Amino acid sequence: MEKPESSTAAVSAFEGLGADLGDAGIVLGQMFGASSLMLNKKAIACLHGNSVAFKLGKDSAEHARALGLPGAELFDPSGMKRPFKDWVEVPLASSSERPGLADAALAAATA
Repeated sequence: MEKPESSTAAVSAFEGLGADLGDAGIVLGQMFGASSLMLNKKAIACLHGNSVAFKLGKDSAEHARALGLPGAELFDPSGMKRPFKDWVEVPLASSSERPGLADAALAAATA
């Protein structure tokens, strides 16, 4: 499966998320063939087309809340119906939710 292209606006917004979390030790990196937000060499979020996938933990309240957003789904980077159960992909339409989800992904990574 081909990796979906990200718009310039999506890349800029994703980089902004990373910059906002820079004080917490988040750096931009690569994971899953995509731009990712990394904490200690582990991805907590990644850009997938114009969507962002967040690692929230499958049994967390934030994971359930994220899945309730319009168009959100479990992250399946291969497109082969093998989603990552801890990850939720959130579409551009829910971009106002992304900062809170990034904070939740950071909290999950440091728990």
